[in-house]
Amino acid sequence: MTTHQVATHAQPTGSDIAGYLRRLGLERPQQPTAEALFALHRAQIERVAYENIDTYLGRPAGIDALLSLRRVAAGHGGYCYQANGALGLLLHTLGFDVTRHYAGVHGTPETEGARGNHLALTVRTGDQEWLVDAGLGDGIHEPLPLLTGTYRQGPFTFRMAPSTAEPGGWRFQHDPAGGFHHMEYAPAPTGPTAFDDEHTRLTTSPESGYVKAPVVARRDATTIDVLRGRILRHTDADGTSEHELATPAAWFEALHDLFHIAPATLTDDDRTELWARVTRSHEAWLATRTS
Repeated sequence: MTTHQVATHAQPTGSDIAGYLRRLGLERPQQPTAEALFALHRAQIERVAYENIDTYLGRPAGIDALLSLRRVAAGHGGYCYQANGALGLLLHTLGFDVTRHYAGVHGTPETEGARGNHLALTVRTGDQEWLVDAGLGDGIHEPLPLLTGTYRQGPFTFRMAPSTAEPGGWRFQHDPAGGFHHMEYAPAPTGPTAFDDEHTRLTTSPESGYVKAPVVARRDATTIDVLRGRILRHTDADGTSEHELATPAAWFEALHDLFHIAPATLTDDDRTELWARVTRSHEAWLATRTS
């Protein structure tokens, strides 16, 4: 593996890795095997939420992989650059063969290519390569092999196929019930600064969805929960249901107990401001539905 693929300006310490593994509820694996990769990926998906809370509060965190790793260990989640940056650095430090890819997440089948709005990871164990991704919200629970096929994980069915827009790359197609249509990535490895400009746009532009509304997502083997504004959406084998979290007590209980964002990551002032913003966003959203 070429070190620049997951390099940061500084590398994690033993205590950094120990703290991250405590967050995942796992012991340090003895070898970088496929079994260890699957266990780490499942734990990351189940315990570390996809979320944009700090961005929504107007103080977006950076995307340096070491910063992201330390934030995960401290109880935060993150969006794709942060979640996959942290996981990629963890895996690299544990001896896995990790490659970072310039990628794009798209809402329609007509849009193609690696547009830079997503960081994807691939990992090689033995003679098999895997798509590893903790930054897709309601995406994969376990790694997917880079083999053409259809894969069922919990309530969703996914499709893997070589990308026609990015020769040598791959296209991950989401279930129609999911939050986006597909993701595809370019095959070449990319460095740690490749996403800086897009991160700035996504976390500061008034037109960005990350700025307009809070989004928090987490899944396990059989269920997927997504909180957007004050609406909590739950998907399982029986279908999808929605209900409103109408009080701050209910909203923050879900944030901490369902999505595992540590209470210590938010001050009392943060909570007051966050609930006020959530309420304003929710009321604006309701106005668009009734107008």
